[in-house]
Amino acid sequence: MIARRQEVAAAPKRVRCAIYTRKSSEEGLDQEFNSLDAQREAGESYIASQKADGWTCVPGRYDDGGFTGGNIERPALQRLLTDITAGNIDCVVVYKVDRLSRSLLDFTRIMETFERHGVSFVSVTQAFNTRDSMGRLMLNVLLSFAQFEREIIGERIRDKIAAARRKGKWAGGKPMLGYDVDRSGASPKLVTNAEEASRVRTIFELYIEKGSLLPVVEDLEHRGWANKRWVTKAGKSVGGRPFDRPSLHQLLTNPILAGRIVHKGEQFRGEHEAVVSEALFAKVQRQLHANGRTGTRPDRSASGRTSGGAMLRRRMRCRACDCAMVHVLVGKGTKRYRYYVCSKANRTSRSSCPGSSLPAAEIERVVLEQLATAMRLPGPMEAITEIACNATEGVVRESEVLGMLKDFESHWASLSPKEQSKVLDLVVERIEYDSADSSIEVVLRDTILGNTDAEPVEVAA
Repeated sequence: MIARRQEVAAAPKRVRCAIYTRKSSEEGLDQEFNSLDAQREAGESYIASQKADGWTCVPGRYDDGGFTGGNIERPALQRLLTDITAGNIDCVVVYKVDRLSRSLLDFTRIMETFERHGVSFVSVTQAFNTRDSMGRLMLNVLLSFAQFEREIIGERIRDKIAAARRKGKWAGGKPMLGYDVDRSGASPKLVTNAEEASRVRTIFELYIEKGSLLPVVEDLEHRGWANKRWVTKAGKSVGGRPFDRPSLHQLLTNPILAGRIVHKGEQFRGEHEAVVSEALFAKVQRQLHANGRTGTRPDRSASGRTSGGAMLRRRMRCRACDCAMVHVLVGKGTKRYRYYVCSKANRTSRSSCPGSSLPAAEIERVVLEQLATAMRLPGPMEAITEIACNATEGVVRESEVLGMLKDFESHWASLSPKEQSKVLDLVVERIEYDSADSSIEVVLRDTILGNTDAEPVEVAA
């Protein structure tokens, strides 16, 4: 007698489902039943309809309220991706595709993460599942339309802002010293703040009187005057930082203060009242332009690129402030003098740094002397010779490299600024100025030496 085999239906595999919800604005999120709750309820209902296939909803919530779908910098989304990577999720359910992302590139990256961990994706209202090829095709089509819609909305917003600015209207942004924002009407407007407007005019006059930015920054520090402070619509107080060179320059060059609105390089007469006269604003611009050619400034050419003659630029640091030291040119007319100055002192005030400005030529000479001494030590000579011979694949002989290192100073002078920069990048880790004992220390890269055992060289400040 043959026993009949009884087939037992296997229980469906458990599918752990996470519901992701998102809303771009915070409006309405304080309601008892908001948009996020509605999206989650739809997701729960869909999961319940698939109970026979083993679908179950994980208890955790992944809700991003007040976050755009244009990027993935969202806390709940990041938690979801972390849980997926940990293997805690089998399926992600959303109300619509664009709740997860409106960017085709970001969505592709998210889906790569899903596929890598075997996670499927379901849209409740668009009725597809990425477990099959048709679902993946529908996903790509819908996502393309979602991104197209987002780009159209962006273009409309940009066109609206451009039209408003051409009419002289303030199109939003951070308010500036001299104005407050009136939001009582249909669109925000700039209104004069009398006390701040008086300060702005004084700042413009101080610049004309003192002739350069840094003395004005120091004067404003003594007066206790700072940049604009304002309260956001959410009630948060922001701004109010002390002036430094960049923020002062930004204030002095802002045409809004002269009653104008700028859009893509064009200026239009604004609806708001000017707090600085045209004559004073123009006078300050002429002074700034003159200082741009002959005043104290970082060593940059008209094109914005750093000019030559500053071999320690980006390599030298002020040890007291832990800040980079910048290369500046000082002088008027045809005479120019080069200095290295702590960027903190150059940006704020001289009193902010215990060190002083250092004559560039002398500092560069001292660094070269230290470098030449270090190059002749056995360790660096051997390392540099090996690097040079390997890099040139035998074109340069070992004896030639050793000869150059022994006569480093004369060979250095024959190099172009670009070649000198390459040598420094290869050899030097950092250069530090210590104002406490007026010393310069050159630290070589570990690949060259590890430790030169060279004493810091004393430099007259």
